[in-house]
Amino acid sequence: MPSPRVVVCGPSAWNHLIVLDRLPEPVPHMQFAERAWHTAGGTSVGKALHLADLGVDVRLRTPVGDDADGARLLAALEAAGVTVDRVASERTERHVNLMTDAGARVSLYVSTPTTPSSADVDAAALAVAEADIAVVDLSELGMLLVERSPATPLWIDLHDYDGSSAFHEPFVRAADVVFMNDDRTDDPWALMRSCLDHGPRLAVCTRGAEGAVALSASGERFEVAAAPATVVDTNGAGDAFMAGFLAATARGAAVDDALRAAAEQARIAIGSRHLHPALESALGD
Repeated sequence: MPSPRVVVCGPSAWNHLIVLDRLPEPVPHMQFAERAWHTAGGTSVGKALHLADLGVDVRLRTPVGDDADGARLLAALEAAGVTVDRVASERTERHVNLMTDAGARVSLYVSTPTTPSSADVDAAALAVAEADIAVVDLSELGMLLVERSPATPLWIDLHDYDGSSAFHEPFVRAADVVFMNDDRTDDPWALMRSCLDHGPRLAVCTRGAEGAVALSASGERFEVAAAPATVVDTNGAGDAFMAGFLAATARGAAVDDALRAAAEQARIAIGSRHLHPALESALGD
């Protein structure tokens, strides 16, 4: 079966990751970093990296500034095998992430992209229309795209959706398939059901070390255990999971098999201190 044409639209960033023994308390003090590094970030970058690794015909459309951070980001992605269609921005998004080995994280947004021009939104909308599948991530660009109600099936990652956020609602209604995590729910089945009531045909909820569950519009339930892994960094595990599921589904896999492929792809992500091991050679470490 030929690989589908996939376009991923959404955020990218150049990030400084700093690991601490504990997150800072809200009082003046000094802490020493256990380790730190710079790397490519952003939920759309993670998905594009893993889709490319899986041999999917994928292009990443993302806001990137004409600045030093943007140059570093684009060079790293090119070296990792990701094709990028740049959406012009006055600056590249940049974060400083304070993290612990236990998985706690505080993300400091140092810079954010500017609103895309109408010409760039038109170009992104055309790319979505010409693709077989479009992954549209939560972002200003993503919102402008879903408002156009594209005919292309949209796969949308809702992240820590709680079932009631007004910001998420247009994305839920536009989606063919939705992904989320269970950070803000005690009942992932009810959360997925509420999503499906708005139109998607399938909902998938990741549960960290507990694996993942999925629910079809017809009510069929699916579960998968997390793949055994040596955890180096949990950043991007959900993006890798979604990419693994999409790639397997596009090649004809049933939901159970796609969930197992997704869990294996998430294992690859958490075994690297980057979103994907391809960035290790791309960044020279």
